[in-house]
Amino acid sequence: MTNDPNNRLSYVLITPARNEEKYIETTIRSVIEQTVLPKKWVIVSDGSTDLTDQIVMRYAASFPWIDLVRMPANQGRSFAAKVRCFNAGYKQVKDLKYDIIGNLDADISFEKDYFGFLVGKFTEIPELGVAGTPFVERSVTYDYRFTNIEHVSGACQLFRRSCFEDVGGYSPIQGGGIDWVAVTTARMKGWTTRTFTEKVCFHLKGIGTGNGSQWGAWFRYGQKDYSLGNHPLWQISRSLYQMAKRPVFVKGSLVLMGYLWSALKRTERPISDELMVFHRGEQMNRLRRTFQKEKHRQGFQSISKVTRQTKPAHDGKRV
Repeated sequence: MTNDPNNRLSYVLITPARNEEKYIETTIRSVIEQTVLPKKWVIVSDGSTDLTDQIVMRYAASFPWIDLVRMPANQGRSFAAKVRCFNAGYKQVKDLKYDIIGNLDADISFEKDYFGFLVGKFTEIPELGVAGTPFVERSVTYDYRFTNIEHVSGACQLFRRSCFEDVGGYSPIQGGGIDWVAVTTARMKGWTTRTFTEKVCFHLKGIGTGNGSQWGAWFRYGQKDYSLGNHPLWQISRSLYQMAKRPVFVKGSLVLMGYLWSALKRTERPISDELMVFHRGEQMNRLRRTFQKEKHRQGFQSISKVTRQTKPAHDGKRV
């Protein structure tokens, strides 16, 4: 498969990877089978000690648009290290001519027309700054009442180049949220950002469990929610919603506990006051819309019930 000469927009990909020998070959095969190929794909190994580098080099030997960059070994896992790796890949493509830049995780798979579909959206929507799709992973189900369809998952984010430069790229936040900050900043600056639900990508590894158990991951989600400025009313609503999901009560409670724990400690937030105000405004607008829809639905059901109860019985006679 070659790059599509009829597609006006070209794209490049950057993939930070650390010890991903179990999954990265699946990701590579998903990319090389695309109907529209990237102009360049830089895979940045964060000091991997397993077979990640060897797997990438084997494919790079056959596909000249795949490059491997190896970073010095990094002690421990951190989201800031991911940004450091991404920026190392960014240096490799900054002098190329391209329209779209993508941040792709090393444990993702997708259908053959995945990138062709997303690149097409940038062609259709000139104001589109960031695009992606939902991801499927066995322990995660998104309800877009509480998951903003304007947010784009960090599993695979595509930025229009001018948008990426406008937001200043990714910020090296130690506790996470680098993808959220970039996408929300793009909206704050007037760009359209969108998750397109017609397609999905498949997350091969459980999210948020790299540093411990799933229960610990849920607590950390709450801590991250606080650090990224979630409005208290939104957080309570989100946690109550999660309490109804399996395991019942546990997930929502841990998320709320993480948020409250960070609030009690007055954890320093790594975002600007301007971004937090913008973010909270979006959350409260979505919360109002959700309650208005629910109120309208209940009102409609009440009217329907009264109508059924008061409707005269038909006796079969003509009037």
